[in-house]
Amino acid sequence: MSSAAIAEPRNRAARFFEATIVKKAVMAVTGAILFAFVTGHLIGNLQVFLGPERINSYAAFLKGNLELLWGTRIVLLVAVIAHIIATVQLAAVKSKARPVSYAKKKNQHSTFASRSMYITGPMIAAFVIYHLLHFTVGAVHPQFSETDVYSNIVYGFEQWPVSLAYIIAMALLCLHLSHGIYSMFQTLGMAHPRRTPQIKTAARIIGLVYFAGFSAIPIAALTGLLSAAGPTRL
Repeated sequence: MSSAAIAEPRNRAARFFEATIVKKAVMAVTGAILFAFVTGHLIGNLQVFLGPERINSYAAFLKGNLELLWGTRIVLLVAVIAHIIATVQLAAVKSKARPVSYAKKKNQHSTFASRSMYITGPMIAAFVIYHLLHFTVGAVHPQFSETDVYSNIVYGFEQWPVSLAYIIAMALLCLHLSHGIYSMFQTLGMAHPRRTPQIKTAARIIGLVYFAGFSAIPIAALTGLLSAAGPTRL
């Protein structure tokens, strides 16, 4: 077999992975994986309102199942890396396609969420690093415990600058999420023009619900609804 015949399949594969639609598909699939994790993370975190025993038992279950824990972490790491690479490549393609910006740019068909995707993404990534150092590693936590996750949450969020940063980060995450959900449906071919308004509305609602869920925890710690003695029953 000639070298040209061998090179041809390789060139086809290279062109396939360089295609814009493939990059968008990678972003959509990895975005779906990250959305699933965010959903599970929110459900797990909200157990703090059920008391110290419940949230600590949940954390102990995760730490006691290392295959599940590290399997999830590896999948997430691969998804994050692939998501970032695809994002950077798409940004480069977009920049190359239009090296000169519009003289007067009109944003008739875009939203603030869509226009800010390239900004909110890196900001969320920076926050995730801090969040891991705060609640997973404990390097920047004032009173970190390996076993008492409930106390980690309460003491961590009683510091109002931390809670404020967390709430802002959740706002950015949910803004990113609201457009990402719509883009995922669009990229995977599941969005019909007649259903576009409904999908966009549903994406915004999901973003708001997730923001409320995540923000409820630091707000509860700041207001005393969550305390070292346990959650206050309303």
